[in-house]
Amino acid sequence: MSIKPILFENGVVRMLDQRLLPTREVWNDYRDFQGVAEAITTMVVRGAPAIGVAAALGAALGARDIQADNFTAFAAELDKVCAVLAATRPTAVNLFWALDRMQACARAHRDLAVPQLKARLLAEACEMAAEDERLNRALGANGAPLIGDGARVLTHCNAGALATGGYGTALGVIRAAVAQGKTLMVYADETRPFLQGSRLTAWELMRDGIPVTLICDNMAGYLMSKGEIDCVIVGADRIAANGDVANKIGTYTVAVLAREHGIPFYVAAPVSTIDLRIADGGGIPIEERSAREITHVGEQRLAPESIGVRNPAFDVTPARLVSGIITERGVVTGNYLQGLKDLVEKGAE
Repeated sequence: MSIKPILFENGVVRMLDQRLLPTREVWNDYRDFQGVAEAITTMVVRGAPAIGVAAALGAALGARDIQADNFTAFAAELDKVCAVLAATRPTAVNLFWALDRMQACARAHRDLAVPQLKARLLAEACEMAAEDERLNRALGANGAPLIGDGARVLTHCNAGALATGGYGTALGVIRAAVAQGKTLMVYADETRPFLQGSRLTAWELMRDGIPVTLICDNMAGYLMSKGEIDCVIVGADRIAANGDVANKIGTYTVAVLAREHGIPFYVAAPVSTIDLRIADGGGIPIEERSAREITHVGEQRLAPESIGVRNPAFDVTPARLVSGIITERGVVTGNYLQGLKDLVEKGAE
């Protein structure tokens, strides 16, 4: 029953506006790449794999509108389109992976006439959207054996269908375990300040009939100390070569608590989230977002006027705190440096 948050229909990119969930289900239509870029920046769409899908479709829209009669001129304009999309959000590597793939597709088909090249790029973007759901289902099947029947699972932020092309990464593992007949109970951190857990994860799981209990971010340690959490599973926005993981702010805190209480801490992400170009988490760019996300909920101010605010959107969990990284090509434990390299190279064969 998992939803697909991004669709391409009748020449238009349609996105479920995730800022309005769970109270309103509104679909926005985007007819040019500038609109898609704005949607990524303002978090109409969010989640690393979903951002990648949106960027690919945005690039296809941009390509469609290019006025050029030869490949050289076309490629120069496509580079400009991709530069705008690449400037939207810095942390999720899937954004850059998707744009690189679109540009590589253009180069690989440079001998096509421009109209046919535009069609080929659109087909590539649509294939990436469909491929993402297939990979998530494979990832889910790989991770499901790690979750025992009757497990109480904590997740942080939203790594479900809404954050992907469909099905989900962390929630994909949970969905796969449920499909195997396991009975689970999910604890969803609310995930301040954007409340992806309370607004999105809770909505998704309730929609699919999977038992879920919402908790504040600062309640996780208490529940762990009471023996009420059996494992943690989260998504990722970028994974460094050594296994350090960038994910939504607060993930590092959960990982530290899990280690203190002897609870497995798993990360679920497609191989496209692995960035071997970055040696460790210290090299991952961390996005700082608007102070308003901290000081307000909707139009209601919760903090004093002119208060100083820090709002890093992500943090980095060291590899030593990660029990396993679940991907569509398998699960890596222990030597992440070699294991992640092997996974990436496996796909290049």
